[in-house]
Amino acid sequence: MPWLLLPFLNKGCSVKIWHRSPLFRIATALALVFTLTFSLHSLRIPGSTAADYPCSSTSTERVNINIVSGESGSSIAASLEAAGVVKSAEAYFRVAVGNSQSQKVAPGNHEIDLGICATKALEQLLDASRITGLISIFEGAWLSEIIPQFYSAKMTKADVASAIRNVATPKGFTSIEGLLFPAQYSFEEGTLALPAIQSMVDRAEKEMRRAGFYSSKEKFTPQQFLIIASLVQAEGNTQDFTKISQVIRNRMTKGMPLQFDSTVHYVKKSRGSVFLSTQSTLINSPYNTYKRYGLPPGPINNPGADALRAAVNPELGDWLFFITVAPSDTRFTSDINEFNNWKIEYKKNLRDGKFRSKK
Repeated sequence: MPWLLLPFLNKGCSVKIWHRSPLFRIATALALVFTLTFSLHSLRIPGSTAADYPCSSTSTERVNINIVSGESGSSIAASLEAAGVVKSAEAYFRVAVGNSQSQKVAPGNHEIDLGICATKALEQLLDASRITGLISIFEGAWLSEIIPQFYSAKMTKADVASAIRNVATPKGFTSIEGLLFPAQYSFEEGTLALPAIQSMVDRAEKEMRRAGFYSSKEKFTPQQFLIIASLVQAEGNTQDFTKISQVIRNRMTKGMPLQFDSTVHYVKKSRGSVFLSTQSTLINSPYNTYKRYGLPPGPINNPGADALRAAVNPELGDWLFFITVAPSDTRFTSDINEFNNWKIEYKKNLRDGKFRSKK
């Protein structure tokens, strides 16, 4: 600040003398007040008024707001103001900064009402039902469960079928089952199925590389790692993934069949039941790991990032058997007798209804 006042100094005066003079102190104080006043006016610090529509305002008109991945709050605010959703970008930005939920606004095309308050604008951006062309893939979803979502996103059956046939998969992969990476996707109306599906496959390849599929020193191919990841995803909870990954290796090393219920459920396309009948284990399918040895010929679902990592990084142990005795109670052992005792406990819990979903 003293440098701003130097032009007012007499040629013979030193800065040291002026620092002690009353005139210097007065001039410094005035300059400081001016600077602070200008800064407060320019920055509009929290507490100042930002133009906003009343939250009682309603509208029957909507506009499409496209949010790209990683877009900043200030950029979203500018888009909302430019489209006429909010009265000022500042109003939305203040609401977003004060609400941590604003960080969960998903990329995609959002149908938002015109002329609403900033609080309502954020609420509508967080409403998944307002995202057009939404395709949401959960971890462990089957391809057969995902395809109908493309139709809901206004892609034709012929277009989707053609895309599945023509999508470019990573070298060595024989199908797109397992390659539609679990995430929430949103596509503009008119988007063709091929670029939509390709974006999911490309994301899956990126995540597989990140997990170490292509750098591991094990003799599994990337597709075999993906198969293991899908088994891990289907057979247990996240905290058990690395142990299940090791069980797969231990059984294969000993020449034992995997005998995973999830592979038969995949063939039967049955969800919601933990029970598998003896008759089901006799199904003639290359995916039936009760009848066939080794890994199934392809992934049995689309695994998430945790399962991908667990496929490459198993937890060391001698386990050969595991069973979910009760919800959130999965036990591992190398002793067949201990496993059989747990199986009795599991059947009792099944009869007692402990595996029924709570509504």
